[in-house]
Amino acid sequence: MDIWLDGRGSLRVVVPGAQLLEGQHVARVLRDGTEFSVLAAEGADIWVNRKKVEQARLSQGDMIEFGEIGPLSRFRVYDEEHRPEPTLPEILSDAWSYMRTSRRPFLQRLGRAMWGVCGRVCTDATLVFRVSVLVALVALSIAVILQFREDRSLRAQIESGRFQVEAVAAALSEAQREAIRPGDLAALEEELSARVSVQAERLKTLEARSGAAMRVVGQAAGSVAFIQGGYGLRHRETGQMLRHVMGPGGMPLRLPNGQPMLSLQGDGPVAEVQFNGTGFVLRDTGLIVTNRHVAVPWANKPGVQMGGEAMEPVMTRFVAYFPGGIGPLDLSLVAASDTADLALLIPGEGVELPPGLPLAEQAPVPGQEILVMGFPTGLMSLLAQSGEEFVKELRERGETGFWQVAERLSEAGLMSPLSSRGIVGQVTGAAVVYDAETTHGGSGGPVLNLKGEVVAVNAAIIPEFGGSNFGVPVEQVRRLLETISASQ
Repeated sequence: MDIWLDGRGSLRVVVPGAQLLEGQHVARVLRDGTEFSVLAAEGADIWVNRKKVEQARLSQGDMIEFGEIGPLSRFRVYDEEHRPEPTLPEILSDAWSYMRTSRRPFLQRLGRAMWGVCGRVCTDATLVFRVSVLVALVALSIAVILQFREDRSLRAQIESGRFQVEAVAAALSEAQREAIRPGDLAALEEELSARVSVQAERLKTLEARSGAAMRVVGQAAGSVAFIQGGYGLRHRETGQMLRHVMGPGGMPLRLPNGQPMLSLQGDGPVAEVQFNGTGFVLRDTGLIVTNRHVAVPWANKPGVQMGGEAMEPVMTRFVAYFPGGIGPLDLSLVAASDTADLALLIPGEGVELPPGLPLAEQAPVPGQEILVMGFPTGLMSLLAQSGEEFVKELRERGETGFWQVAERLSEAGLMSPLSSRGIVGQVTGAAVVYDAETTHGGSGGPVLNLKGEVVAVNAAIIPEFGGSNFGVPVEQVRRLLETISASQ
């Protein structure tokens, strides 16, 4: 048979003596029994296994190159009844032989070899092999998709956990800046004593001007609670708490931004974000009313809640103190409003609470006098009221921790709320606005009329409006009580 190279550079096999309209006759393959040989045509060059020949005997698997830039072919002999379907090893072997035999530049050889493997796998391989490859590709695609989804879910968990850890670290840094240190006690006493004096003078003036106000303050103080708590992050599956990472010498490590380094595998104490607020006993219910942001302190910190698939915020300790050395009383959340900054708490079993405060039947009106009671600035104001001897004793004992100071104040009978007087400026269904002085730590305290009835729950400061504050109307408290009654 004659081998022709057509105008497109492809090989054509024709019977001896036949001619193509376009192309070049490059070789003739001769057969003598079971032996084959190849003979170069006049004016044509051929190579067998990279050797230029005029004529050569062919063996099974020989590589024949037709012309300077012509194609390569592998010589194989098959029987007359079956057309062979090459196996994958044979296809790969042909590609490797092409890479070794061709005299084209390496990158061209590599590209042609890869293209040839793909083409032959799709067209020349056995049906079973092609189906197997298709099934394998489908399985691989499914595996890749599932792995991608799992990786994306894992990344989301990692990202959510990272935001939570960063939020807790930021909250810890803020709390540590406000923490009481041994060296700060004297300065703290000096700084805040002036404020307490002002409050005392205001109270004296209040008492002198109104016997009713004096009576209200005296009767209500025992039902106002100093609320103290701490929370951290806990892994949902393992129950591990997020902890500080300790360095050499047992000192907590810090990140370059100054925030503490935290980890579930940390070897230090639990990363506890500490907070305080105010609450009051609601008469005839056995419940304590406070703000939602006091009972669920991470509610106003989106970063702590972000994601949450891996870790969840949990209370590490949640207690209340009342005047007269009552406390610490462990607290549990009964209900938190979804529409107002309100929450209801309950102490542990067997605890007898103070008498409590009644809710007013009518909303206050603009111009009405009110009293706000609570623990603004938390422990700092309590320490400033405690006197020099008490502060000195704490400093000498080194008892300046968040929980220690509160316990010592309660034991010494120094846990007493402050009160301030103001005028109602505006009343809506969502808020009562007034100008009575308060600050952080006073959240959740009662806003009282001169009958000693609660007209609102102190909630927030509005510095943009001349230091005005607002409270949640007691009607919202009644709605929350109705909600828990309906669910029981």
